[in-house]
Amino acid sequence: HTTTRVSAGKSRRFSQFQTIRTRGVINMKTVRKSIFPEAEDTWASIAARELTDTSQEDAVAKIQSWNLHVFARRAPDDDAPRAGNPILPSDVIFLEAPLTA
Repeated sequence: HTTTRVSAGKSRRFSQFQTIRTRGVINMKTVRKSIFPEAEDTWASIAARELTDTSQEDAVAKIQSWNLHVFARRAPDDDAPRAGNPILPSDVIFLEAPLTA
């Protein structure tokens, strides 16, 4: 799997593998599929774009459960530019459940 980040019209791909160097030895470690959200993304827009084989309601619930670090964040006030939406473009949004060891 690879993930893509769209920023200012440019795409960045992130591999599902992370290279870890330990004392000159290179190990490949599998990491969870994730994205950086687009500027105006919501739970629903991410679910619709990334989990197309799942109903909207189930997809949103799954993404929220895999991203408690964002879901539990206090949403901005109603008069703020990002009112009601806790998702920031700098957040890492996981698109799959935690991997087993």
